[in-house]
Amino acid sequence: MSFDPSRRFVERNRRWHPPAFAPDYKTSVARSPRQSLVSLQHPTATELRGPTFSRADLGPHDNDLLLNYREGTPQDGLPIGERIIIFGRVVDQFAKPVPHTLVEMWQANAGGRYRHKKDQYLAPLDPNFGGVGRTLTDEQGWYRFRTIRPGPYPWPNGVNHWRPAHIHVSIMGPSLSTRLITQLYFEGDPLIPRCPIVQTLNDREAVESLTARLDLERSRPMDALAYRFDIVTRGEFQTFFESQG
Repeated sequence: MSFDPSRRFVERNRRWHPPAFAPDYKTSVARSPRQSLVSLQHPTATELRGPTFSRADLGPHDNDLLLNYREGTPQDGLPIGERIIIFGRVVDQFAKPVPHTLVEMWQANAGGRYRHKKDQYLAPLDPNFGGVGRTLTDEQGWYRFRTIRPGPYPWPNGVNHWRPAHIHVSIMGPSLSTRLITQLYFEGDPLIPRCPIVQTLNDREAVESLTARLDLERSRPMDALAYRFDIVTRGEFQTFFESQG
């Protein structure tokens, strides 16, 4: 990916996003709007005021999902599964870093099971893994998590449909109404092109923007592989966001 800082603001290409109504992705049938969207000309103060974050608000292990859910003493077991590091930068369309913004993530465990009361998948819960984390970007827009690689899981969209291994990511923008939500997939996963949700994206570059790349240089020997996932908030090279339609 290359950036040209001299380029002017690039308007978002709405044709790049999938239609709200995609019958092969059955959940969209109930969720898609039936009437035209309404433009709010006079936003409220709540929508304009930006959230403020302080490092004092974050716990010491909030970005370490290997440690942030373990109950009891440090002698208790660690989560089961492949240990990985997820890292990257949050930047704008001109590669300018977005510092001190809140990045949140949530995911299934190594068996593909979410810690959610409505998740009825047969895979067991991991007593040492909660599946959620958060962190702040640094001055240069960098963020980092340590976690377990999530497993794929079946979902009732079709007779034998499976979601690829993925992690949901939320980036808080400059105001409460500008939160962006996306998800990352892992390089080389054969389930990615078979996923009905991914198939709603007509542009291969949109799918590529959701793919985390293996980075052996940032991996920790005898500990964890590293995957880089950069997030571009807007412009020609923006990451595909579920929260924009």
